[in-house]
Amino acid sequence: MSLLTLESVTRSVALPDGARLEILKGIDLTVEVGDHVSIVGRSGSGKSTLLNILGLLDSPTSGRILVDDEPVEKFSSRQRDRKRGRDIGFIFQQFNLLPGRTALENAMTPLLYASGRQFFSRASIAAEMLERVGLGHRMSSMPDKLSGGEQQRVAIARALVRGPRLILADEPTGALDIETGASVMALLDDVAEQSGAALITITHDANVAALARRHYRLDRGVLAPVDVNRALAMSESADRALALPTGEGA
Repeated sequence: MSLLTLESVTRSVALPDGARLEILKGIDLTVEVGDHVSIVGRSGSGKSTLLNILGLLDSPTSGRILVDDEPVEKFSSRQRDRKRGRDIGFIFQQFNLLPGRTALENAMTPLLYASGRQFFSRASIAAEMLERVGLGHRMSSMPDKLSGGEQQRVAIARALVRGPRLILADEPTGALDIETGASVMALLDDVAEQSGAALITITHDANVAALARRHYRLDRGVLAPVDVNRALAMSESADRALALPTGEGA
């Protein structure tokens, strides 16, 4: 049974002149439990629209979305919201931490909407998750006292406290330097694997995309498999050739 399936999904919007702008065109994608998928694309390729559909925030113009092999269109609005809140964790480029709240308070925010043990144990659950991402010593710190990498780790902890089955990471290293970004992605992949969650990384960075096990490119609304590692190898070869002094490498 697949965790999430998109079948011939399209998304279009009406323009003022009556024409329609096609943003997504016939998207097919299956995500299994524990999967790690990357989707790479330039600005304007439809990544944000696809993220909203994957996260059950928007509905497609046509096609079907299935969660656990159940068509999403059969869910009531409340069922859809409950499924998103319980099963999907979001990680964003800009962290989106609450400025007047500590790392611990930020991490436990999703648990304010939980019930039962998760609600009553929210502080201890959030503290345990901050420990897992290496911030046990920073729980009382405000966001403006944390580095960019630490803020993103708080965002990761916040996304994972409810034990989501699917993590959507939207340009998760876009606001970080290369070294910190690589460290954060390694942590995210490790924590997702330990928890058994599927991870979808949406990025413009081929190096980040290469960390996944399956790779796709979104280009002008069309999603297709891509060999990111081969593209990186070719890029590195070209860079080395350009770096050679005149007369060498002939």
